[in-house]
Amino acid sequence: MARPDFRVADRRTFADQDLRAAAKGLYVIRDFQPDRPRHGYVVAQGTVQDIIACEGSITGQYLGGKRRIPIPLVRRQPGERWLTILMNRINPALFAAAFAGWVRESWPEKAGLVAIDGKTSRRSHDRGAGAGPLHLVSAFATTARLVLAQEAVPDKGSELAAIPVLLARLGAGEGLKGALVSIDAVATNAEIARAITDQGADYLLAVKVNQPTLRAEVEAAFAAAGTLDTHLDLDKGHGRIEERRTSVLREVAWLDGHRRFPGELRLPATACLVRAETRVERGGPTRTETRYFVSSRSLSAAQAATAVREHWAIENRLHWVLDVTFADDQSRLRKGHGARNMATVRHFALNLVRTATDKRSIKSRRKIAGWPPPTSTPSSPQRPPNLDSEPWDGAEPPYPRSRSGRHPPRDGTPIRGSGTQ
Repeated sequence: MARPDFRVADRRTFADQDLRAAAKGLYVIRDFQPDRPRHGYVVAQGTVQDIIACEGSITGQYLGGKRRIPIPLVRRQPGERWLTILMNRINPALFAAAFAGWVRESWPEKAGLVAIDGKTSRRSHDRGAGAGPLHLVSAFATTARLVLAQEAVPDKGSELAAIPVLLARLGAGEGLKGALVSIDAVATNAEIARAITDQGADYLLAVKVNQPTLRAEVEAAFAAAGTLDTHLDLDKGHGRIEERRTSVLREVAWLDGHRRFPGELRLPATACLVRAETRVERGGPTRTETRYFVSSRSLSAAQAATAVREHWAIENRLHWVLDVTFADDQSRLRKGHGARNMATVRHFALNLVRTATDKRSIKSRRKIAGWPPPTSTPSSPQRPPNLDSEPWDGAEPPYPRSRSGRHPPRDGTPIRGSGTQ
């Protein structure tokens, strides 16, 4: 009801009454005098219908549709500050889900090889608030060179907490069915392997020193094996000679035996073991390295060699590009959800830039994308005069030159030493 005769002595007078009224679904509308902002009158109070029925309430007139705020036909271009505020406020989980859905709709083809790895945005930390830098786990389709999805690692957590969430997002609508998912040794455990196989995909997990017992057993299995399926690659370039020998062992029944000690790692549906030996010659001493992998797919040696090498595409074609071309490590967004949302925006941009079929670099494509759209040009375009350069082609200069080649001032003052009077 309208109560124009009820005096309000201070803005804080009705603080307690407002809280109790809001709990009951009631509202108090106050208009304050412009010249005396600390004093005013209660115009209306009650439910929304009561506010609309009050003729003296301007708020009620807007709620009832009697008044409207006109929408401008031409909106001003948002600035950097507006975009920063927007990125800080968007729900990052919804934004990441929207990105994954957009990728699935734009590129419906199933990915054959999916590499998963994490990356830290080095300068996104906020020491004042005690927050560390953003660490994002991304899924990258190595063949199509597309970012499929990403998930942020929780504060003071590890990638093991983000990878199952990422796999569930990728597997929506059978998005991972038939794919081979490769992850570094941090995910070599039964939980991650089962999460991959539950999505209809196969895993290729690295075996490193963080699993010393499993690595020792795999090394012993290859040492005792007879004939192995082997593939050899030899590359020469960039001042080095690199030899890569990949071997596959399919006798893995001992990994699923019943006589195992408690707490031993058991990976579901293991089909083969992979050994990748690398020998690099570059000027100085020869460098050798041996890596081991376990997979739930019965791979040939050539397929295993391709899968092992393609896993590093996420470092060369995603993380390196984000650092060098998109300056991800230099971004200082650290308030709200800005760092997570801008990382998703960079993935949007990278996927779009890579859709171009020209031979330009990603840096050049980004630059061209920032140019304004081309407009229609006149039939006989004219070059604007540049007084500090040679005269324009096919036309007289806008005013005569002196014998020294310099233009006289526009006010007619002669140039000293030129002979022009």
